Amino acid sequence: MLHGKTLALIFEKPSLRTRVSFDVAMQQLGGNAIYLSQSEVGLGQREPVADVARVLSRYVDVIAARTYAHQTLLDLARHADVPVINALSDEEHPCQAMADLLTILERHGRLRGVRLAFVGDGFNVAASLGLAAALAGMDFAMASPHGYELAEPTRRLIADAAAANGGSFQQCTSPADAVRDADVVYTDVWASMGQEDAYIERKEAFAGYTVDADLMALAKPEAIFMHDLPAHRGEEVDESVIEGPQSVVFDQAENRLHAQKAILALIASDQPL
Repeated sequence: MLHGKTLALIFEKPSLRTRVSFDVAMQQLGGNAIYLSQSEVGLGQREPVADVARVLSRYVDVIAARTYAHQTLLDLARHADVPVINALSDEEHPCQAMADLLTILERHGRLRGVRLAFVGDGFNVAASLGLAAALAGMDFAMASPHGYELAEPTRRLIADAAAANGGSFQQCTSPADAVRDADVVYTDVWASMGQEDAYIERKEAFAGYTVDADLMALAKPEAIFMHDLPAHRGEEVDESVIEGPQSVVFDQAENRLHAQKAILALIASDQPL
């Protein structure tokens, strides 16, 4: 399907799942992928972002960028003549959200009306997950400590999308309120890449937000547990949960590959889908 096509992977941040899933996705679709680290490209340092975008547009058919600043992605997209995929920024992680919804659909057979509870920080993963859930007509509940909620503009986007598609949105501070009667319980690390300096502060703020067996017991009996990995066992999730029968984290990781293939086929194939 993508024979003769090339994907450039520009990564300011290291990655296991995102890098491998995109690389393998291109191979399985008949194309090729080139990995470019920050030390090789130096986005905005060794070379202006606009120049990188214009040069790569002469070489490749698609760019996937994993950046610290969302603005870097916007600048790449503005100056590139080929599609640019958000492979993660400090504001969004849409490719992860696509794999997450695929995993939920596989396990529950539907998306509309499914209650999804996210326990943790209102950062990029939660933002994209919440918006994707709202667009799919799901009920999205978010539990975060004060000061770590989703940004107000993001909350408005999710609330509006949920209302338009028959879903709902709830931002609260109590993990129990979010998880009660949930079909899906999702969490992520308390301090992600680039937030290491605030680790102690964040660990204190998120005390009581660990997804353990007691919290999972508040969800529906058939509820699944999700985490986008890597996980810090004993912090945001208890070992008994992530390794327990309700955990689908490795199915979720596998689905990064299938979701990436769908995204690439949609935007880069010359064949009608």
